[in-house]
Amino acid sequence: MPQFLLELFQEEIPARMQAQAADDLKRLILRGLTDRGLAASDARVFVTPRRLALVIDDLPAASADVREELKGPRTTAPDAALAGFLKKTGLTKDQLTTQADAKGEVYLAVIERPGRAAAEIIPEVVVETIKAFPWPKSMKWEPSGLQWVRPLRSLICLFDGKVVSVEIAGLTASNVTRGHRQMANATFEVADFADYESKLRERRVILDPAERRAMVDEQAEIAAANAGLVFRDDDELLAEVAGLVEYPVVLTGAFDPSFLDVPQEVLISTMRKNQKYFALTDANGKLAEKFLVVANLEARDGGKAIIEGNEKVVRARLSDAKFFWDLDRQTTLESRLPKLKDIVFHAKLGTQADRIARIERLAGEIAARIGADVEQAKLAARLCKADLVSGTVGEFPEVQGIIGGYLAKAEGLPAAVATAIADHYKPQGPGDSVPTDPVAIAVALADKLDTLVGFFAIDEKPTGSKDPFALRRAALGVVRIVLDVKLRLDLAGLVLKELFERVPSAPKVQIDVADAQPDPTKTVHLQVSVPSDPTIDPVSAFRARTRASAASIGTMLALKEFLFDRLTVQLRANGSRYDLVAAVVALADVTSENEHESEAAVFRSGLDLVLLVRRVEALQAFLATDDGANLLAGYKRAANILRIEEKKDKASYAGAVDPGLLASEEERSLYTAIATANDLIADEIAAEKFDSAMGVLANLRGPVDAFFEKVKVNDDDPAVRTNRLNLLARIKQAAHLVADFSKIEG
Repeated sequence: MPQFLLELFQEEIPARMQAQAADDLKRLILRGLTDRGLAASDARVFVTPRRLALVIDDLPAASADVREELKGPRTTAPDAALAGFLKKTGLTKDQLTTQADAKGEVYLAVIERPGRAAAEIIPEVVVETIKAFPWPKSMKWEPSGLQWVRPLRSLICLFDGKVVSVEIAGLTASNVTRGHRQMANATFEVADFADYESKLRERRVILDPAERRAMVDEQAEIAAANAGLVFRDDDELLAEVAGLVEYPVVLTGAFDPSFLDVPQEVLISTMRKNQKYFALTDANGKLAEKFLVVANLEARDGGKAIIEGNEKVVRARLSDAKFFWDLDRQTTLESRLPKLKDIVFHAKLGTQADRIARIERLAGEIAARIGADVEQAKLAARLCKADLVSGTVGEFPEVQGIIGGYLAKAEGLPAAVATAIADHYKPQGPGDSVPTDPVAIAVALADKLDTLVGFFAIDEKPTGSKDPFALRRAALGVVRIVLDVKLRLDLAGLVLKELFERVPSAPKVQIDVADAQPDPTKTVHLQVSVPSDPTIDPVSAFRARTRASAASIGTMLALKEFLFDRLTVQLRANGSRYDLVAAVVALADVTSENEHESEAAVFRSGLDLVLLVRRVEALQAFLATDDGANLLAGYKRAANILRIEEKKDKASYAGAVDPGLLASEEERSLYTAIATANDLIADEIAAEKFDSAMGVLANLRGPVDAFFEKVKVNDDDPAVRTNRLNLLARIKQAAHLVADFSKIEG
């Protein structure tokens, strides 16, 4: 089939827009062609700073003939209905036929459209695409008012080697384009895509962004090795730089070693963000006084002038960084705290100073539970936001926290405190590490839990794809920290206690919540203390506080479900089956028709993520065995029978089983096996021996198989039938001691 080639040549396209622009070009062109009857299997798209290109290798020479039959109104319908149909089809009444159906006759329009040549269709699609192109930002630069990201300079539009006539924005399509702006800017003609790509390469334009990126990566590795250093992989910067050049050439520059006194994260940040330089390190990861710059041409002097110019620029940038760093070291973190009283965190959640007070209290609570130094955790929490008012963070916001850690070290604060301040934002993304020091863990969790509790308490939950306060990231951070360090922490009790701390009217009524434990045998008490002040009505105060406490329970349940969702996301990313996670989480979740579940129920349900993961792993291993797979089949058979019979009888079969009505050996064996298994499974789960619990459950496979093979559930005797249905319910109940098998697929 003939080939279609399109190039849109323009001034520089911002690197951040290029990938999406290539996708949009492909989508719009293919859709426009398909809508006009020219279907292509696929298209290849390419983008450089100055051009968008698309090629379709198998475009038909013409669209297919179309024959379409449309049913119209009945022949007895009012004239207005017929007139509307004629307008829709573009036909006259004489051109219509009729067709009989069960109710009479209807008008029938037969529309035949002959196919059109691709050369007629392509101009329509190209113009339509250019006019509708969804650039995030665009400009007008010529009389027609066309909006485009940067001024268009020329068009190539070829079909089967011939120029297709396209006119837009004062431009007429041709077979002519230009090479590299500096090294080969003269115009040249192309015949097809192979000729186009080859001639561009000869003129120092690499059309494929993936190839340009690979060239940068390879040259950077060689340059680093030649300097005896290590190239820092940076996928995001690689992609951006590949969008800034048409022919990448990597050069090595250097800066004064005295700048290495500044924290290397600051130096890397300013070189990366402002100048698009790649940092080089030694084998131990320590920043070296050299950097890599990607030029867009092969300079005649080998790049000497380019390097000198960039070294002057980086010297100025690093001088700014050093100025702020030297100035910040003259002030302690503690002395910066009063400034945080003037910074509003959120209108409903107070200032940064208010937030710090909450994080400090919560960090101390967590530290006590995980065996970390409580005083160090509270100190680190109190100082963790102090660098927000430092000059360095003001200039380089992306290093907040990290700078606080460096300043803490410079002050001589304990190493654990400095580490906790530096790491308390972690993890900030899927590729980021989690804190491992106990004090850092306590502060990082406190920071994230305060964010979650605060925004859930004021009903600022994420909705759909909108998450303006990054609550999903905070929740996923909590999940990752807890799972990575295998932290046995009851998050439900911890969060609920934090919610009670925020309940209004605290000066009037004080509610103290006992420490929550996963052990379901322990109860939870709310201790209420009412002052003896005669001006305070203790009954009214207690009622107001109780209503607020109920609201806290509702918030806790919503937040707990949110954390379960993030746990599911994390486990799926780690390879766990979604249905197995749902099956285990369903048992740990607290649900009720009453949105304000009791405090004790919320506490007893717990939120021990490590325990949940162990149950998921044990369940996954169990279902991978023959016993597990067959028992799941038996469970589903029992559940299906129960569902059908309960619907038919409008009754629920979950009553006691009468041993006297168990007529066959198979049902007696099943009854005994379930009774034995229930106690054993409960004991093993209480002891957190989940593999053993699965082993006990596996012992039910034989009795369940024998029951379904030999026993007729729907016996003619109603009493026996009811008893056997109740026995099936016992199979479900036994399985649900381990997980909600109804949520398991297969």
